[in-house]
Amino acid sequence: MASETDTPQASSAGRTAVAGVAALGVVFGDIGTSPLYTLKTVLDYTGPHPDPSAVLGALSLIVWTLFLITAVKYVNFAMRVDNDGEGGIIALMTLLGVKKQRRPIIVAVGLFGAALIYGDGAITPAISVLSALEGVEQIAPALTAWVLPAAAVILVLLFAVQPFGTARIGRAFGPIMLFWFFAIAALGGYGILQHPYVIAAINPLWGLDYLMRGGVTGFLVLGGVFLCVTGAEALYADMGHFGVGPIRLSWWAVVFPALILNYAGQAAIVIAGAPTEGNIFYRLCPGPLLTPMILLATVATVIASQSIITGAYSMTRQAIQLGWLPRMTITQTSEEGYAQIYVGAVNWLLMIVTLLLTIGFGKSDRLAAAYGIAVSATMLMTSVLLFIAMREVWNWPVWAAGLIAAAFIAIDGSFLAANLAKLLDGGWVPLLLASLVYGVMWIWHRGATAVQARIEAAQTPLSAMDELLRSGRIARVPGSAVFLTRVRDKTPPVMDWHVRQNRALHQDVMALTLTTLSVPWTAPEGRVTVQHEADHFWRAEARIGFMERPDVPAILAECKRLGAGIDLDDVTFYVGAETIVPASDGAGLPRWQEALFAAMTRNAGRISDYLALPYDRVVEIGREIEV
Repeated sequence: MASETDTPQASSAGRTAVAGVAALGVVFGDIGTSPLYTLKTVLDYTGPHPDPSAVLGALSLIVWTLFLITAVKYVNFAMRVDNDGEGGIIALMTLLGVKKQRRPIIVAVGLFGAALIYGDGAITPAISVLSALEGVEQIAPALTAWVLPAAAVILVLLFAVQPFGTARIGRAFGPIMLFWFFAIAALGGYGILQHPYVIAAINPLWGLDYLMRGGVTGFLVLGGVFLCVTGAEALYADMGHFGVGPIRLSWWAVVFPALILNYAGQAAIVIAGAPTEGNIFYRLCPGPLLTPMILLATVATVIASQSIITGAYSMTRQAIQLGWLPRMTITQTSEEGYAQIYVGAVNWLLMIVTLLLTIGFGKSDRLAAAYGIAVSATMLMTSVLLFIAMREVWNWPVWAAGLIAAAFIAIDGSFLAANLAKLLDGGWVPLLLASLVYGVMWIWHRGATAVQARIEAAQTPLSAMDELLRSGRIARVPGSAVFLTRVRDKTPPVMDWHVRQNRALHQDVMALTLTTLSVPWTAPEGRVTVQHEADHFWRAEARIGFMERPDVPAILAECKRLGAGIDLDDVTFYVGAETIVPASDGAGLPRWQEALFAAMTRNAGRISDYLALPYDRVVEIGREIEV
């Protein structure tokens, strides 16, 4: 007999709770490990012996920043705007700048925001692992010299295991992070008991007073305060993986209370007389528990770093699908989850940059100076896009959308301005990285657009090809041929070249076009369409979302079901391999852009690899294209 708890509502609540625990290991790693360095960075602005009012002011700023940016802006507002369930700045950009109507400015803003995430993504593993390991200084100062080498080894191992996938160990991420949040909450509670008056910092007047009295220093301290929310953008970006419910449950039930307690505990022991030199976080920990806590913190920071790396892979795949990055080999490391992928080029580049940052800066407090500019800029761009979404998606009146958005923009703008003060102290690093990534995106898209224009200008009408095939001068050989093409209503250029050069064509032919839509996923119904163009010639179009992996065998099986007369067991795939050359008429891209685009084209992944076509059935036909 079923118990009263075996109801659909109870089952749904159970699934939400399980997904919420899993979200702890992916969504909240970055923001969850920020107590390791945030308060220390903030108090460094006030000198070695901050007075109690300064500590309470700093704590109040941290508490209200967590609430206003993470809880109000992202959890309550941003997560209500989605592109068919997907969140993040790329999904928001695609919704507002491509799906609803073409808006180049919105696309540029969204792409630069995404590029900025790459910039800070390289810093997150470095600062997180360093800050965790720096706790050994309190166990034995002699071990300080080993912190940097140990951090470098851990980071190398982290990137080295990426090709093997993280599906199995990933199941443990959620429970480990749940234990981490319980541990930091307990330490925070222990600290609060030493100076309970610290709870007065919940009054925002402490923070405002600190800002007003601090002058320039009070304003600059916002750059340190911002470190407490650097992982907030991940809440939005990972919305499609877990859903809104589990993320909100984890935030309100676990993450937010644990963070507030820990920050308050750190502030309490400082007011009670604890020194601010070294790592304040570890001063909360009783001596016998210090070593286990350092180990737990190291594991938590590795999990946070893994989340950043996985997010970089996912964002790269979206950008490739949308035509903003060159093709790269994407390996599915597990069939259990779509997000379990590996992008080798991104992995090794991130590893090199992260190691250079780790070795170059050496300590977490130095890295903190470089941290925050990119994310604060991305958050500002998200606020601007949210205003457009309030008007066009929610149909809010201008005054209501403007009032809410203005508040968000004012807060984000203040943090960005404060972070810009770090520019010469290392803040230029993520901006340089973001600019390089954005430059690659911009040049690739310009080049790809120019290639498409050249191809369309030299198309052969289908009637001319049909006439040639009917002339009897072209031999038809047994088997089926599938030509991958961007052309929808003319003869596929690769097919045209093949027929004219080889004077032969397979008996059954299909032109297949893969179209990436401005939605993350497409419904099975109507995903594939097939049209009978001529005798033994079919044209098919497969529409896929920017979060989907093209599955050509499944697409061909659907084409067969819809009437295409091709033999799935005897198919030869024909794809074009373009060689980019400067336009002879001088009307193409500027020479430097053409040279960079040509270099990217030469080093881009082969289309047959990207689509996972069988090697023994692929024919690549090279051709020169002027851009």
